Amino acid sequence: MDNTKFRRLFTILIVLLIITFFISLSIGRYSNDPLDVLNTLFSRAGWKEGSNPIMDNIVFYVRMPRIIVSMLVGAMLSLSGAVYQGVFKNPLISPDLLGVSSGASVGAALAIMLGASLAQRQITAFLGGLLAVSITAFIPKLFKNRNNMMLVLSGIIVSGFFCSLLSIMKFVAEEQTELASIVFWQMGSMAKVLGKEIVAITPVFIICTTVLLLLSWRINILSFGDLEAKSLGMNITQIRGIIIVCASLLTASSVSISGTIGWIGLVIPHLGRLAIGTDNTKVVPITVVMGALFMLVIDTLARTVSTAEIPLSILTGFVGAPLFAYLLYKQKTLVE
Repeated sequence: MDNTKFRRLFTILIVLLIITFFISLSIGRYSNDPLDVLNTLFSRAGWKEGSNPIMDNIVFYVRMPRIIVSMLVGAMLSLSGAVYQGVFKNPLISPDLLGVSSGASVGAALAIMLGASLAQRQITAFLGGLLAVSITAFIPKLFKNRNNMMLVLSGIIVSGFFCSLLSIMKFVAEEQTELASIVFWQMGSMAKVLGKEIVAITPVFIICTTVLLLLSWRINILSFGDLEAKSLGMNITQIRGIIIVCASLLTASSVSISGTIGWIGLVIPHLGRLAIGTDNTKVVPITVVMGALFMLVIDTLARTVSTAEIPLSILTGFVGAPLFAYLLYKQKTLVE
């Protein structure tokens, strides 16, 4: 796809994201009138006087932080999936490949069982994800085999081990309180997101996304194979390591805030490639915006379609599974 079509698609996605942002900001249990939101925004900007203090609090301290975090989480998971699939040359790889999600789940479960606060739970989940990645990266060094397949197999080993630890924690957890909290967290939710979560994950998002955007053309070279990359003078180990670290940090950060959310990192990169082609310099930015838009829609549905909060993984599964089946049909080479 040429640059003109890429810019046109990117602009359309940005416009859709802005429109969806405003619609999501307007939908809720207190008021569904977009004019109320407009009046609140104009009053906060100083363009109008006499705002509703209740609506002001709801918009700026309840809905907006959650909306921003949902976009960040969607963008981070989608971007992680896109670069993982590019680096490992496997379109069926997802962000939890290296055990990040299972490690973060163990960290969060441990914090829940110790009665830690939400902030402490997020910290332990983040550290658990990083620990899992560190162990995954250490195993190939231990066996002196650093190829891609060994790293993937190490991720499977670590994921299985941490999943077993999580099962033990569930078994010994108090059924009515701890177990319920662990299960709900695993299913993904942004019900308790506040403004501090934005401060916590935004630096990771900005730094890692910038690095991956700058390295996106190198992912193209890596996708050709190690021999071709070496012939072009690329330090494969270093570049691949930087990309994996950034993608793992993005995944760990998002999981620590929202819990485990499936399908986004698997489906959205495919949707991006279907729309824009296989050039990662275009796939990466398109995937970031698509992921933010998709997660914003899912989270808006999760908090509005029912009187009770719907876990995010339920909705992403309902939407993601049929969508992925359709994408496999459109891209038959994936399964041939």
